[in-house]
Amino acid sequence: MNDCVFCKIIREEIPSAKIYEDADVLAFLDIKPVNPGHTLLIPKAHFEKMTGTPDKVVGDLFITAKKLMGALKNVTAADYVALSVIGIDVPHFHIHLIPRYFNDGLASFWPTKKYKEGEIFEMAKKIKQSL
Repeated sequence: MNDCVFCKIIREEIPSAKIYEDADVLAFLDIKPVNPGHTLLIPKAHFEKMTGTPDKVVGDLFITAKKLMGALKNVTAADYVALSVIGIDVPHFHIHLIPRYFNDGLASFWPTKKYKEGEIFEMAKKIKQSL
């Protein structure tokens, strides 16, 4: 896509701090990191969302993410590396790899809610039926 910022990075029309690249994927540092080392991992082919991305591409990205997680943890001395697929800022499927520390002051996950009585089983049933 001509206007996609990630496609422009792939085509090197926009500079990036690349940390990994092969024929199908590219990983580079996020310019607005949650913590130093915050990495974006993208397929080189343009897919807007994960749900429209071929299974092989998704698999390749997560295999690469696993490799990158170890390197990020080692270099940043992070306690762990969080993965996130949100997809609202840039319409090009991407995975965030974020070095995290137990004392970094960030929430470990989103705020949680509770189901009303029996609601959890109804939700599970609906999701199973939708598969």
